[in-house]
Amino acid sequence: MSFNYASVGDLKVGSYVMIDGEPCRVVEVSKAKTGKHGSAKANVVAVGLFTGNKRTIMAPVDQRVEVPIIEKRVGQVLSLQENNVQIMDLESYDTFEIERPSEEDVASKLAPGARVEYWVVASRRKIVRVVQEKE
Repeated sequence: MSFNYASVGDLKVGSYVMIDGEPCRVVEVSKAKTGKHGSAKANVVAVGLFTGNKRTIMAPVDQRVEVPIIEKRVGQVLSLQENNVQIMDLESYDTFEIERPSEEDVASKLAPGARVEYWVVASRRKIVRVVQEKE
């Protein structure tokens, strides 16, 4: 797995964080200062990239968390199955299968020959958008 470390206080809305081994996108951050003898706390709400589940972290702002490294790549759709899409990477020419995206606007544009942008996050792949539809 490839990730960096960041403190909870540095997280912003739209950034990415690993929660329970799942890469998530931060949707809400709130910070609370405690009394005389405590440290400031942060409440981070995030949504999983692959599952869509809502997850939260409540931790001191100076605590370190894992931030996933996202590789953005371009591939070409070779074939469509019921639940999977076969893709060829346009740099390395590797072929592999990815689960069909749940977003309807992306799934409706998929066709053999179309170019797609996919992300490699924590050794998992996800189709993010269709770059060029088949002509």
